[in-house]
Amino acid sequence: MPRFTRRALGAAALSLPFIRPAAANNLEKARRAGELLIATELHFAPFDFTEGGRQVGMNVELFEHVGRDLGVRIRFQDLPWPAVLPGLEAGRYDMVGGPATITRARAERYRFTVPVAEATVAVLKRANDASIQKPEDVAGKQLGGATATAQLAQFQAFVQRLPGTTPPIREYQSFSEAYADLAAGRIAAVANSLPNIAFVAKTRPNVFAVVNPPFGEKSYFGYIGRKDEDSAPLLDAIDDSIRRMRTDGRLAALQTKWFGQAFDTPDNVPPPTV
Repeated sequence: MPRFTRRALGAAALSLPFIRPAAANNLEKARRAGELLIATELHFAPFDFTEGGRQVGMNVELFEHVGRDLGVRIRFQDLPWPAVLPGLEAGRYDMVGGPATITRARAERYRFTVPVAEATVAVLKRANDASIQKPEDVAGKQLGGATATAQLAQFQAFVQRLPGTTPPIREYQSFSEAYADLAAGRIAAVANSLPNIAFVAKTRPNVFAVVNPPFGEKSYFGYIGRKDEDSAPLLDAIDDSIRRMRTDGRLAALQTKWFGQAFDTPDNVPPPTV
């Protein structure tokens, strides 16, 4: 080929615009990989816990439905709860399937899925402790909660409004540790969401009892994703899957199986009350 022609073609090639391939969003990436990686904490019964050495709970069964709808398999990563949200921000997994209470502070920083259960906070006591008949009776007692949780924050605010002096609430890395200390008499009560403590009291009625009524503001559980454009299609698809489960009764069936009752959860994320 003559030199002039080669130069002309080279100049023409340089003048063509460079077209960058469109980046895949998180839903497309999960489908290409065939896998959705979800962080959770396996000490949050009945959502996630271990039984006979394997993961069980509502989350596993709910995400089986979600995985089929999205065409991906689900892989869970077990982490201590204080490390879960920082890991999400660092992009170490696709989302958090804790789930977590939908709060104003979290909603500003993360995107929640539509609710999967009620999360109103209540008190768990020892079954033989007659000194606690209502939530206000915890005043002056040594109490416990799980660190970095919305339940702990609500318990702290509630106790501050009670008369007298109550020791600082003892913080635990997991609710399992708090329940163990409660059973042993090292603390008088633990605050957690009503579905969680109802399950604990149901499975160990000779050890634990729920204190009614719940003291917290009406709130809900949702799963957490990053609030960015890449995550939006994935969370939209998960929302659609959960809504279908709510409409056809699968969500209520899972709630009844794991909590002993079904909750009237909304189709969209409501304005947080806590």
